[in-house]
Amino acid sequence: MSSVLAGRARIVCVALAAATLVGCGASERTLSPSAPSSGGSSSLGPAAPTVPADKLVGRWGLGAYLRDSDRPRTEKEARSQCSNAYVIKAGSNGGVIMHLADEKEPEELYLKTSGGKTYLGPAGPAPMAEDREILSNDGRIMIMRFMDPDVFKRYGTSIYIRCGA
Repeated sequence: MSSVLAGRARIVCVALAAATLVGCGASERTLSPSAPSSGGSSSLGPAAPTVPADKLVGRWGLGAYLRDSDRPRTEKEARSQCSNAYVIKAGSNGGVIMHLADEKEPEELYLKTSGGKTYLGPAGPAPMAEDREILSNDGRIMIMRFMDPDVFKRYGTSIYIRCGA
């Protein structure tokens, strides 16, 4: 009878270990090339982002501001940064190559939607802490805000001015 109990105990331990491993994987950020989730669903599929990824590709002057009253000055400063432009490249899986906050190496980020808003970030549901919300993009000026409150406090609202436009 003790061997039966030992066998059951092993099965329970294996099941608990498997459940723990599944839970650990779910908490990590995924950078797979799979299509990002939109956060909502309908019979027609996820809503399309308000900005296609190819409209982000190019050379941009970059600036950031914390107060809306600083936007006009920051826009001029961003325009002057075209001599040292921030380059957004097309990704190999339908996204764009950009830096996440505080990361040295760029990676592929994806456009995704949730609640009628468009976000840019790693594959996964929107909004994630690593995401940026695209507040506006008219093809010449793009404004984004980091979703992580601590990152937002450090970097503020980003303004991108297309170079050569």
